[in-house]
Amino acid sequence: MSLLSSALFNFKGQSVQSVTLEESSHSVLVKCKRDRRCKVVDPETGAPRTVDHYVHRRLSDLPVSGRPCIIEIELAQTRDRLGRRLIEEADFVDKGSRYTKRFCHFISGLCRYMSIHAVSKHLDIRWETVKNIDKAFLLSTLPALEPKKLTNLVHIGVDEVARAKGHDYMTVVYDLVSGQLIWVDHGRTSNVLINFFEQLSPQTRDGIQAVSMDMGQSYQSAVRNALPNADIVFDRFHVMQNYSLLIRKERNKAFRKGTHDEKKMLKGTLFLLLKNAPKLSDKQSDRLDDLLESNKTLCTIYMLKEQLQALWDERNFDLMIAALDAWCQLAKKTRVLSLINFADALWERRVGICNYAKYKLTNARVEAGNVSSGLLRRRARGVRDTDYFKLKIRQTSILETHSTFYPEIKLI
Repeated sequence: MSLLSSALFNFKGQSVQSVTLEESSHSVLVKCKRDRRCKVVDPETGAPRTVDHYVHRRLSDLPVSGRPCIIEIELAQTRDRLGRRLIEEADFVDKGSRYTKRFCHFISGLCRYMSIHAVSKHLDIRWETVKNIDKAFLLSTLPALEPKKLTNLVHIGVDEVARAKGHDYMTVVYDLVSGQLIWVDHGRTSNVLINFFEQLSPQTRDGIQAVSMDMGQSYQSAVRNALPNADIVFDRFHVMQNYSLLIRKERNKAFRKGTHDEKKMLKGTLFLLLKNAPKLSDKQSDRLDDLLESNKTLCTIYMLKEQLQALWDERNFDLMIAALDAWCQLAKKTRVLSLINFADALWERRVGICNYAKYKLTNARVEAGNVSSGLLRRRARGVRDTDYFKLKIRQTSILETHSTFYPEIKLI
């Protein structure tokens, strides 16, 4: 065969004999013959063996010029000392697989950006086969998550991610210094996080200074039990998210109790109350001013929101504690029940909130990973295989280094 054919279909131990077009299946058929110059070895021991006979297999390979490509290969079958028949291994295909390794790599690359359903339709391969190929490829290529080998952990972030809305949850742990995902497991109880801490070496465990998280009790309990010397830092985003829920509830209450004109004024204003003031346009600012002027309770809540955000600008722990105390006192003087309850909840967690001033930690990297996980979930329209979902979460935390279509091209 030509040098071009040999270069395109360069399978170690195989010699290309012909490249033809099958009219019935509209696919390219590449027939190969085993290169007799290559020694035959036992696939289990690596010892030299003689050929008993040759077997033929058909494999699917990368499409060629818009057509499916079938590779017909010839493999040597040998016998070991016990008389068992063994087929030699090939570098370009996994044992028992009907797809070449480079085709599996291509399929997994597509699954990184497309749904399994879309890949299945475009390549005319069963949905289950595409998922199994991607899962097997990720298992063999993703770096293992081995807490025992982790070192120099100083600041970590912990959060939960839903496998499906309102269903099972995963616990994810990130190294906030490097930004790398270092642990993911099924469940969101304290035992799940304690299991991770117990796998760390004593030196690594003792070196963790701070853990950033939301205000859930289970993760707090795990950190206090396993890392008694580490500080808990409550994530700023979650604090403000809870305050946004308070704004939403108070606006809904005002809408329910309001007159026709008040309801007209409130309609379509939620985003104005939640959006930061510097990001509002002049027209939006004018409308917000009219709303706050007409509703004293919403005006109070909005002004306290701006003051609450300023807490994270304080220079040290003591100043932040003092600022939080002042804010809580103001909130209680409003006599708005939801604000009073919110202030009490913040004051109970004041140490975790104000530890931000010591470490300047947020869960921004963790939340970015959760956004990617959410996109995975929506693209898949539900997740059936929890282990596969864990692999996909791990994949999103690793940058793609080479192009799926042109492996020679580096992306970073």
